[in-house]
Amino acid sequence: MTPRKVYFDNSATTRIAPEVLDAMMPYLKEEYGNPSSIHYLGDQAAKALRIARKQVADSLGCYPSEITFTSGGTESDNLALLGVMSACKERGEGRNRVITTAIEHEAVLEACEELKKRGFEITILGVDRDGYLDPSVLDDAMGDDVCMVSVMSANNVVGTIEDVKELAKVAHEHGSYFHTDAVQGYTKMPLDVRKDGIDLLSLSGHKIHAPKGVGALFVASEVPILPINYGGGQERGLRSSTENVPGIVGLGKASELAMSAMDDDIINMTKLRDEIIDDMESLEGVHLNGPRGSRRLCNNAHFRFDNGSKGMDMVIKLSKEGIAASAASACSAGSSEPSYVLSALGLSPDESLSALRISLSRYNTEDDVSYLREVMSRL
Repeated sequence: MTPRKVYFDNSATTRIAPEVLDAMMPYLKEEYGNPSSIHYLGDQAAKALRIARKQVADSLGCYPSEITFTSGGTESDNLALLGVMSACKERGEGRNRVITTAIEHEAVLEACEELKKRGFEITILGVDRDGYLDPSVLDDAMGDDVCMVSVMSANNVVGTIEDVKELAKVAHEHGSYFHTDAVQGYTKMPLDVRKDGIDLLSLSGHKIHAPKGVGALFVASEVPILPINYGGGQERGLRSSTENVPGIVGLGKASELAMSAMDDDIINMTKLRDEIIDDMESLEGVHLNGPRGSRRLCNNAHFRFDNGSKGMDMVIKLSKEGIAASAASACSAGSSEPSYVLSALGLSPDESLSALRISLSRYNTEDDVSYLREVMSRL
């Protein structure tokens, strides 16, 4: 008998929404023009970009001119960090330091390593057991040499929601710019770049039911930033390359869909998340990693096991039952080393290696949770 198929790995990637695919199809078929071309097909493609740019901008509370389309969250993070720090250096203001945290995505941490090679200073702050950065800790680390603070909105491993508004306030009090990697948090938590004081924000399409290979970077109009690649001058010179029109159309549509249903989706995913947490913690030797309640992303449940179970072994067992889950973030899922995020939370190597992440989307149901409950009770 073929097992039921249940997808619980939505922090790694999501299925494309049917409405998103429908919106994309004309630009994969008959509307295939290059948006830089001046003929009618180019005009139609350029119009599609304008619509998508406004859809994304509306979701963040910013101007369309402040949205730059990229290939995804990694490129957006790299452009934010390398681009702003290069601009700070060019301006000669003496601000050559970035502050970030030990639990950021590799796209931020590796970009910081590159900045270090280029002569910039990097300060990496620790977090508490739940992955939370206390704004007072950031305040203590600030100085006149800090150009940028980069702290993710919600952690991709344990789902911790950071106090973005307060952290941005601290950064601004010291004259620094604030960037947030919102790849996991975007559309799953309230984000308004003006109200929250965010200067730069990274997002990715394939986390919100748009296709892979497309993302965006919000850059407030007053923030100095230089490109990190060069070519034809697309995206107002900040990101040269012929735009991925179908992907961008999909991102715009996915943003619009997600925002229109966000409140209900958060309520529903939170309910399912809490049921999963209750079910898992009722099993002997299973513990929740990360925070509880409103401090936790609505679609994230992350556990460790006392019985010596390795996370990857558990993922394989669940997969044989038709359940897709993960042991770590997809970017490091093939590694046999303990998660650096879980280590930063104070977990031992054995505890880190026993981790299991369950992540939801708007398409998960009560039946999915019931099936997970039934499978886990006999594993």
